[in-house]
Amino acid sequence: MVVNYDSTNGTIVETYVDGELESTSNIILDFDFSKTISEYQLVSFGIDPNDGRSPILVAPESSQTVSVEFSEHGIYYLEAFTIDEMGARENLPIVVRIELNIEWNEDTTNEPDSLEIDSIPKNGGPYPSMIIIDSDVENPELIENVGGGREVEITWRLFDEADDACLIRPTTVDEGEIANWKVHHRITNEVHDLRISYDSGQDYIDIDHSISILYEEIESLPNP
Repeated sequence: MVVNYDSTNGTIVETYVDGELESTSNIILDFDFSKTISEYQLVSFGIDPNDGRSPILVAPESSQTVSVEFSEHGIYYLEAFTIDEMGARENLPIVVRIELNIEWNEDTTNEPDSLEIDSIPKNGGPYPSMIIIDSDVENPELIENVGGGREVEITWRLFDEADDACLIRPTTVDEGEIANWKVHHRITNEVHDLRISYDSGQDYIDIDHSISILYEEIESLPNP
């Protein structure tokens, strides 16, 4: 049994505009069984995602590649298999790492929305190794190239499931400037909320969050 695959990892990207999900790019990985040989005629190639979904089957006469789509982050312990005409099944384990990036944009606001960060894997696999938060808050010039605005005071807070702020960072953003908060958070076994409070000021702000949910690199090596 031989299964070839160019990649065993990928990153899903979710894009939000003004708090609303605009697009999601899922990951599709291909597994090529064309070099598999058998004493008996093969009747099925398959991949079992072991995540609650049914195995994905193809008939050898129609295709020798099995494609698996991933819409949730996690470490996946796949099982590639063949079934021959005698009913015999051969198995091959393959480990896949799927991570998540959340790109969040919110413009012209003084009441920022909260961003939920759900790091709990839906496939029941191991928790991520890290959450990286990289957040920019801009206080644009009131009148371009002229100014006329004021500084604003904001506070980033990351809340845990008990609604306690486990990370806090206050800052002042001058007119025409951008403040950044980048933090690596290793508590990944619960859902968090990232919130920005607008503490003082009159100007509107623009917000760009980039959230990465990362896993230990334990996936199977590519086998092209």
